Amino acid sequence: MSFAATSSFRSIPSRFQTSHLPNSNPTKLHSLVLMSLPEKRSSFLPRLNLTRSVTKAPQFSSSVTRPNLTVRASSKTPDSAAPDAKLITISSALTIVLAVANRVLYKLALVPMKEYPFFLAQFTTFGYVVIYFSILFARYRAGIVTDEMLRLPKSRFVTIGILEALGVASGMASAAMLPGPSIPILNQTFLVWQLAFSTILLGRRYAINQIAGCLLVAIGVVVAVTSGSDTGQMLAGVDLMWPGVMVASAAFQAGASIIKEFVFIDAAKRLNGKSLDLFVVNSFGSGFQALFVLLLLPLLSNLKGIPFSELPSYMKSGAACFLKIGAETSGCEGAPLLPLLYIITNMAFNISVLNLLRLSSAVVSSLAVTLSASNPRTLLINPW
Repeated sequence: MSFAATSSFRSIPSRFQTSHLPNSNPTKLHSLVLMSLPEKRSSFLPRLNLTRSVTKAPQFSSSVTRPNLTVRASSKTPDSAAPDAKLITISSALTIVLAVANRVLYKLALVPMKEYPFFLAQFTTFGYVVIYFSILFARYRAGIVTDEMLRLPKSRFVTIGILEALGVASGMASAAMLPGPSIPILNQTFLVWQLAFSTILLGRRYAINQIAGCLLVAIGVVVAVTSGSDTGQMLAGVDLMWPGVMVASAAFQAGASIIKEFVFIDAAKRLNGKSLDLFVVNSFGSGFQALFVLLLLPLLSNLKGIPFSELPSYMKSGAACFLKIGAETSGCEGAPLLPLLYIITNMAFNISVLNLLRLSSAVVSSLAVTLSASNPRTLLINPW
């Protein structure tokens, strides 16, 4: 399961009135208008409309022309982007809070479900498809989602589903072979992959300091996994293939996030500037991910030490523990409240991350999630 961000600028009503200035020197007046503008005039000048009209004098008067200059100011001002910046800041803060809550509640949900983490993962993967499509249908009936949005090419969503399913499978396979401390370190390559894919697929250009930061992350990962510790190297006795598989898992997930950003950018062109509803991306992306996870289910269950022939009985026992029904529910204290709290929070977190991606970019959304990574540890070591 993966932890799966353009808004329109709203113009501010103009307070400027149209004025006509007779007998004016256009060159001097243009200079005066420029002097009255804010210091940052680059975004304002293209919208300034200067119209010059020439009025001829009557025949009985001298042959004189009077240039009349009409000054009109656009209703859009440089501050019109401020609400979007504030919205991104609020969305980022909300994403960080939900990320912390998501990590903490996942640990708490595993208290009653400690024997059935694979059931919890599959329950969320397939359950979200039903919930997301139900929300999408309700928004379609309300007119929020249009037919044009639903007619967008589905090949992008198929690619997203394949990449996220491969990310789950490769991450699960490598996690079973790697020591625990190395996994979050290797996952730091996620941001490096995002910057690389956004450069290739979206044509983004980054400053030298940003590129240097990515190189430092990559060097840090290499040093961390190859440096010694009290008992030797972190990956001592581990085939180097498995760290590579974990890095590939991060690449799959990063590629999926960049394609989601591309979907929003491309949809804005296809929908004539209208923003694509995020539940279209959430629903179809999760749907295709669930489909490919279903195809990989025999492999995934074996990776978790559950023979595929025993998977039905395992899922049945997991459901009984989740609902806390039946005779064999010892050790499931806290269910279903704690798992349900995690599922609700995780869904809100996924929606928040995708909304932040829609408003800003995939890199910004991943940075917000990364910023929250150390906070849950502080919460979990404190006494409750």
